[in-house]
Amino acid sequence: MIRAKTDLTKPMANQEEEALGRTGLADKYRSFLYEGAAEGTQWRHDGPPTYDSVNLLFEQGRTKMWPEGSLEETVQNAIKSWEMEFSHKTRVSDFMTINPEKFKLIVNGSEAMSAEETLKLGSYNALLKNSLPDEFKYYKVDEETFESSHDAFRSVFPRGFAWEVLEVYSGPPLIAFKFRHWGFFEGPFKGHAPTGEMVQFVGMGTLKVDEALKVEVVEIYYDPAELFGGLLKGSSIVPSSTTAITTTCPFHAH
Repeated sequence: MIRAKTDLTKPMANQEEEALGRTGLADKYRSFLYEGAAEGTQWRHDGPPTYDSVNLLFEQGRTKMWPEGSLEETVQNAIKSWEMEFSHKTRVSDFMTINPEKFKLIVNGSEAMSAEETLKLGSYNALLKNSLPDEFKYYKVDEETFESSHDAFRSVFPRGFAWEVLEVYSGPPLIAFKFRHWGFFEGPFKGHAPTGEMVQFVGMGTLKVDEALKVEVVEIYYDPAELFGGLLKGSSIVPSSTTAITTTCPFHAH
């Protein structure tokens, strides 16, 4: 069993203080955000991101307040750190949350993707990829790039797309959990005007970790219709009326 939050995410006080001293910044939910930044880590946008906006959204909207050091808090922070690396680091070799040689991502029973495949595709595309016929797809991954997918959802959720753990059913080496993802539809999505309403979905997942507690296999199960049902409610708009894309990354909640 995990006995302290340091087991998965390693948010040791001295590491956080050291990171704060190097950067002038810190993130209480992602201990790996600044650790190693001064040692050659390659960031997608020339430096580590900030998560102030989505952290506020998370704190205002979460339904669970997990005790410090609990298994639930540890898993929640570990997954936030995992997502941050896939969204903002450009080399798998710089990742600190996974075992890159064994890592696999499986979404809704789909074919497993390696770390390199997941990084190239991007977290949005990887999580939204499916085998439905094109006429039934809400979102066509094959027509998107890493950049276009992130730009699209930055526009949709300008305050971010928050993520929380609802339950944890087992500890390592196979961690099973239930999660909730939410944001406010305040920007256009694929020709649909924003409604301002909360969009959310609930899912299940497992993390298989090695002896060093680095992730080897992630399996995620959820219904994409919960997400897109909210995004397709907006009235149709012509492309020219699309608002400018913001710079806040929605998956800054993980």
